[in-house]
Amino acid sequence: TPKGGLSECQRPPGTSTSPRSPGSIGRAGTIKSPPFCFSLRPVAEQIYNAIFVGSIYALFALGFTLVFSVLDILNLAHPAIFTVGAFAALFVMQAGVPAPIALVIAFVVCGILGVLLDRVAFAPLRRRGAPPLSAMISSIGVALILTRLIQLRYGPDLQAYPAGSVPSGVVELGALQLDGLRLVIILVALALMVGLTLLVGHSRLGRELRALAEDPRAARILGVDVERAIAATFFISAGLGGVAGVLYGFATNSPYSQMGLPFELKAFTVMVVGGMGSIPGALVGAYLLSFGETASLAFLPSELRDAVAFGLRFVVLLVRPNGLLGRKSPVRV
Repeated sequence: TPKGGLSECQRPPGTSTSPRSPGSIGRAGTIKSPPFCFSLRPVAEQIYNAIFVGSIYALFALGFTLVFSVLDILNLAHPAIFTVGAFAALFVMQAGVPAPIALVIAFVVCGILGVLLDRVAFAPLRRRGAPPLSAMISSIGVALILTRLIQLRYGPDLQAYPAGSVPSGVVELGALQLDGLRLVIILVALALMVGLTLLVGHSRLGRELRALAEDPRAARILGVDVERAIAATFFISAGLGGVAGVLYGFATNSPYSQMGLPFELKAFTVMVVGGMGSIPGALVGAYLLSFGETASLAFLPSELRDAVAFGLRFVVLLVRPNGLLGRKSPVRV
């Protein structure tokens, strides 16, 4: 490839690198043009971006889904915890803490915050047998309080992590140049997803959570420490949400006090598409949504990006009301 020019595969028909003529002249006087090839580089980059966005959606939605699958309640404070995670990392990184340690600290801080959220907003209502709507309203109140506290400390404007504190680089795969930070984020997100799947499916705590989700009264009779299981559920759920906030903040380097709100609609869509309360369904729904949004940006105006989420949810509800991997709830007599 000439310096500053295009390769033969990238040039349209009828062009040439020769300054003498637009094509090469054969023996019979006919003009021979170099072959025209379609470049897959932009497509590969869009797929890479879709995987990155889907990984963030999946982490956020997994925490949302975990609470719903175990307790049948929607924790509408989850977007605020997502934001708290990003700002917890910002706070400690401003004190000189490296980014990987800040990620772990944010997970622990948000996990503890999730347990406190349950004790303050959900446990009193649970003991009184309040309807799920009361829990939703209570979580909205906690979300408003957390958002306001962040605004009092950092204001409503965009913030930034300390210069040089977030690792960056470029990974070259053949002709592709991928953002190294996004690759690390994808790997961390996938590791957490696999870890949660193994925890729920192959551990004692996972068995307790599944028993609690099936029938809380029967789980208590069988010796399950229900309050401990609920506390573990909120710790893991909030921790995953906080980590998702940190990773998204690292990628954009612009955390702000209401950064979790746009993800609330995405989480609802992921849950509906994958199946309410289904952890594997949340993973499938997250990546379907991200690939759908990425494809829409290539063919539709950017203003219609959120319309894809509504359209996908509408179509799935028409075809499979219980979601792609959802199951009908058994009727308890």
